Amino acid sequence: MTPQAKAQWQLHFCVLLWGFTAILGKLITLTALQLVWWRMLIVTIALLLLPKVWRELRTMPSRRLAAYAGIGVLVALHWLTFYSAVKLANASVAATCIALAPVFLAVIEPLVVGRRFDPRELLIGVAVVPGVALVVGGVPADMRLGVAVGVLSAALCATFGAFNKRMADQGGALTVTGIELGAGTMFLTLVTLFWHGEGTFAIPGLHDTALLLVLAIVCTLLPFALALAVLRKLSAYTVQLATNLEPVYAIVLAVILLGEQHQLDAWFYAGVAVILGAVFVHPLLTLQPAGKPPEAVLGTAESKAIE
Repeated sequence: MTPQAKAQWQLHFCVLLWGFTAILGKLITLTALQLVWWRMLIVTIALLLLPKVWRELRTMPSRRLAAYAGIGVLVALHWLTFYSAVKLANASVAATCIALAPVFLAVIEPLVVGRRFDPRELLIGVAVVPGVALVVGGVPADMRLGVAVGVLSAALCATFGAFNKRMADQGGALTVTGIELGAGTMFLTLVTLFWHGEGTFAIPGLHDTALLLVLAIVCTLLPFALALAVLRKLSAYTVQLATNLEPVYAIVLAVILLGEQHQLDAWFYAGVAVILGAVFVHPLLTLQPAGKPPEAVLGTAESKAIE
């Protein structure tokens, strides 16, 4: 097996693990706010155990540190809305909504990064409109709030992905992730203490603790570390195409593990097909020069968004 083929298998394994995040969000009984707070806290603590992270933190300018912390607030809001969509609807709906992130990115990235808007990318947005309509029509009425929250989550995902791309190569990936998740944890802590009081973050039970550790370590840190090792061997197009499969993996897992196909009708899956068809065209319109590291591509999907 060639190094490139091995890297592709490893990348798809990462995407499969990321696909489990929506499933775990449904299985964990905590509220979305509690789930996100614990996930961010666990990952932050794990990263702060690395000496490399501390060395880079000591040398990072305060202005850059503040910028990454601000992006961390967006990350927290994205994860909060994503898991709220899972709780309000189901894992399939939330994963489908996240597939819209590249569509939002096509509009938001030129504004944030300062590049010219490519009119061809507008075609992606036009193409997904009927898909979104089919998805909304294919879910029960009591899940439609979850669809709306999921779309908001996709917009937030694209926003912080664009800001991360703007600040690419200004800090080590592990350190940047630690700053963003740490800032997100503090933001959620302050907001929750102000609104609900300290009792909101009670210690989870054994079942939820085990699933939180799987979510934070197996589905966040492990694929992140593996992805960093393979990204430089693959083109940006290959990486984008693979990461766009995350909603597919999540929906298939939701059908197999949660039986969610019984909650949704054929119109929902027709809408999913339309949305994913448009999303898979996106990499063709946003090819990066060969040899350019594609790390920024990881800024456009749920669990690897900040990584």
